[in-house]
Amino acid sequence: MKKSILLCTLLIALTACESKKEAINETIKEQEIALDFVQAQKIFELPVHCLTTEYPNKLGQTIGSAADLKTPKQLRPVFYGCFDWHSAVHGYWSIIKLMKEFPEIDKNHEVRKLLEQHITQENIAVEMAFFKDKNNLNFERTYGWAWLFKLQEALNTWDDADAKRWSATLQPLTDLLIERYEVYLPKLNYPIRTGTHDNTAFGLSLSLDYARSAKNNKFEQLIVLHAKRLFSNDKNCNLAFEPSGHDFLSPCLEEALLMSKILESTAYKKWLSDFLPALLKKDFALEVGVVSDRTDGHLVHLDGVNFSRAAALYKIADKLPELQYIRKIADEHLSYSLKNITNDDYMGSHWLGTFALYALDAKHAH
Repeated sequence: MKKSILLCTLLIALTACESKKEAINETIKEQEIALDFVQAQKIFELPVHCLTTEYPNKLGQTIGSAADLKTPKQLRPVFYGCFDWHSAVHGYWSIIKLMKEFPEIDKNHEVRKLLEQHITQENIAVEMAFFKDKNNLNFERTYGWAWLFKLQEALNTWDDADAKRWSATLQPLTDLLIERYEVYLPKLNYPIRTGTHDNTAFGLSLSLDYARSAKNNKFEQLIVLHAKRLFSNDKNCNLAFEPSGHDFLSPCLEEALLMSKILESTAYKKWLSDFLPALLKKDFALEVGVVSDRTDGHLVHLDGVNFSRAAALYKIADKLPELQYIRKIADEHLSYSLKNITNDDYMGSHWLGTFALYALDAKHAH
């Protein structure tokens, strides 16, 4: 009997040790993918380099006449670099966010001087003229719009004299795109569920963050109203069909993330049990998106899907603490693609740093 008791005690102690060991290992893993200065500097260098890289460039515009045949910098004197307009915009967001968190990252103020040269009233007026062109009223709808809102949010919340000036300078363009959203959303009978730029849920999610941060109640109510209209009755989203060959967003998880922001916890759990029931099971599994060629501008999107999936999973777990097990899956996605953030090939480097930062921010936001 005494031997049995001793054996049981020993087993309990060993189990406790193993649990403690696992907890320590998990803590180490968390530390390995934290946003420290070294990682921040690595991400920072990518948009800093590409903000003034005019070519190659994907203009994405509709040509109305020969007068529209201008260089990227002539057309968009603020957001002309980084291959396309939206990548330039979220490149600015990355820079501003990192300068806020790590002031020493721009110790010589060289990047600050660059921003001062770019974000001027004259340049913003040219950007707005492009958006007001009748041939380009839908330009960057809604992906680029949403990233501009995130940039405005970052500037609005930075207690810095230059940032306050840049924020005021940018605001008219932001206000113009809010007006575009007010016209667009009531006409949108069906959400766009792609895994790329047009995804409705992703655009609404970033836009909602801005609306709440700016205390723009009218804009917030517009987004919440139409998000509920478009997504409240959705059921059985099929993650087995994801990702597509060039996705950088998960249609299922982006929708789940958006709804986590507009429903209270009990209602959200009920909605999620209908929409993604597998997510509520502790054996939930999701393989990372595997990239076969990082020089291919479309195939490298799958690094992006790993980052955006990770961000969504972290935030969903924050909403429902009982789902902490999905954070491990988020870590796996983040770790797989974070090591691939380099400046080796422009097709990935011009945008992936932003998505890595977006995922890291979500990981440590709770």
